[in-house]
Amino acid sequence: MNSRTPFLGKCISISTLLLSLAVASTASAQITPQPVVESAMASSPVASATGAPMAQVPAEDQPGWYERAKRKMTKIVDEGAMSLNLSGLAHHGRNTYTPEKISELNENAWGLGFTKAIRDEKDNEELFYAMIISDSHYKPQPMAGYAYQWMKPIAGNIEIGGGYTYSLISRTDYFKGVPFPIALPVASIGTKNTKLMAAYVPRLSKNKGNGDVLLLFVRIDLN
Repeated sequence: MNSRTPFLGKCISISTLLLSLAVASTASAQITPQPVVESAMASSPVASATGAPMAQVPAEDQPGWYERAKRKMTKIVDEGAMSLNLSGLAHHGRNTYTPEKISELNENAWGLGFTKAIRDEKDNEELFYAMIISDSHYKPQPMAGYAYQWMKPIAGNIEIGGGYTYSLISRTDYFKGVPFPIALPVASIGTKNTKLMAAYVPRLSKNKGNGDVLLLFVRIDLN
């Protein structure tokens, strides 16, 4: 593994399970049924160009969805372009929080972290990130996860993206700081490796005072 990223490497096992969810949810859509050919050769071993039977890999030897997710995460960490994450804004919805409550909350979500990102065969972005920020109550909020964005060029080398993230987050006001999984929408605008990123925490109920938070941070290319 690249020695430049020991911190990210330690987080591979944490985010592998999150990435596995994405792999498992799309695995069935990627399988194309093959028609059954009823012929005398259907039950015969497939021959190679030399006429010798070709070895077939038993189904039980195929990598499972967890192993595929682990390989993908390792590929992202080893081969991805590195960026520095700098956060600084957590905007709380003015229709969800009272002015008195907003005055008590921290909207300067200062923090930093790192991202490793690659492009897939469709030129969409897959990335792994780990960062720590100051949460709404001025407490440290570490998080690490996987994100996927569908990218679209808009002008020159500028592109926009939108997608989702699976993340593990630790907050002192939830589950006594025990990390918990969360899925959120994400979006971005910028160049291929330097972008303004946004993640949105939706309102969790009809009651005011929860969710409806927009987190903004910048990814700065380090390559």
